[in-house]
Amino acid sequence: MQIQWGLILPVVILQLILALIGLISLAKAEPESVRGPKWVWVIIILFGNIIGSIVYFAVGRRERG
Repeated sequence: MQIQWGLILPVVILQLILALIGLISLAKAEPESVRGPKWVWVIIILFGNIIGSIVYFAVGRRERG
């Protein structure tokens, strides 16, 4: 069985980009603007694959204002 990198590579690249953006956003965020401890979100982003980054952006950040 041959691996079809044409199908897998875009998903891997998307996962890496989302994780990187999520970690940068988390690092720049003030602790008061994050729901829960930052270290928990680092674990969720890193080990939650694509879903972990999406959950951070959807639920983990508090609204400004």
